Amino acid sequence: MRIVFKTDYMQDIRPWKDGYQLGLYLILLAVVIVAPWWLDDFYLGELTNVLIWAIAGLGLMILTGHTGQASLGHAAFLAFGCYANVILIEAGVPFLIAFPLAGILTGIIGALIAIPALRLHGIYLAIFTLALSILMDDIIVLTEPITGGVAGKYIGGVEIFGFLVDRWGTPRAFYWLVLAVTVLVTLGYINLLRAPLGRSFIAVRDSEVSAQAMGVDIARTKTISFGLSCAVTGWAGALMGLYAGAFNNETFSVVISIQLLMMIVIGGLGSIHGAFFGAIVIGFLPQFLSISKEYVGAVIGGNTVAIPGLEFGVFGLILIAFILFEPMGIYGRWLKIRTWFELFPFYRKDMFRRQKSYLKTERLR
Repeated sequence: MRIVFKTDYMQDIRPWKDGYQLGLYLILLAVVIVAPWWLDDFYLGELTNVLIWAIAGLGLMILTGHTGQASLGHAAFLAFGCYANVILIEAGVPFLIAFPLAGILTGIIGALIAIPALRLHGIYLAIFTLALSILMDDIIVLTEPITGGVAGKYIGGVEIFGFLVDRWGTPRAFYWLVLAVTVLVTLGYINLLRAPLGRSFIAVRDSEVSAQAMGVDIARTKTISFGLSCAVTGWAGALMGLYAGAFNNETFSVVISIQLLMMIVIGGLGSIHGAFFGAIVIGFLPQFLSISKEYVGAVIGGNTVAIPGLEFGVFGLILIAFILFEPMGIYGRWLKIRTWFELFPFYRKDMFRRQKSYLKTERLR
């Protein structure tokens, strides 16, 4: 049994619980930094893809996980960030300026869209954002002189301080670029949750009526949340464009939006860890299925047959299983296991039981 004694008021808002937890995070950071030296290019590319999905998951987590606003349209903001980054680079803007600017522009567009959109609640907001994601496909095609339309665009490597960073030519450098963005976004997210604005997000998620009674400006908080969420998603989209190399209107389909939402649900809504756990599932699941089919084919002595929709079917089954048996996601399960070891033998089974009743104030809505 391990007990953490609080001896300072600052411990409640520190990014880490104690020195032990900080040490684990530093060890994890060291492992991912040296990963290019013990992974081949294929698995390094897969790990890079996981980190990009994690950034996108963090973007959606701000809006859905910590503000409680469901969105099925974040593929549109992935596309906007991707195209904005490439168009700025083609116009001669250096990558170190074009990349953050692409996210800022995406955030501004998201905040403007949020002004009318966030008057909606629940399923109506989800339908609105879904329609936005579908509409983005037509917008890309109609603005062909800028976006390339159906033919799409191609981007090779980018120069950073005179060094070429390319997903295929220099996979290690590209991995470190993505890792640096992931670390910066994660640190920014952690500090956001410690700030009054982040606490306002959580208050709005738990009860809008109660948050308003405490002096929280609901409309302003939701708009800022939507804007920040879109900005982070735009950066993920810019990295996705660099990772893919070539992309068009079909690259960022509505399926991506659904995958993003399922990813954070499986990983664990309302937690930064959940975005990373979900990204690991969605990033490595296709390769796991491919390796499994080859293994089964080798065992039974037959050829592997491609099964259409297998990946989404398995992903859907995983989602259903988590909703039924572990609504808190992978991180929620890990939290229970860790708490069991920390509190043994005083752990109670009902410690994490979900509250099934709503606040009385919510019935006024």
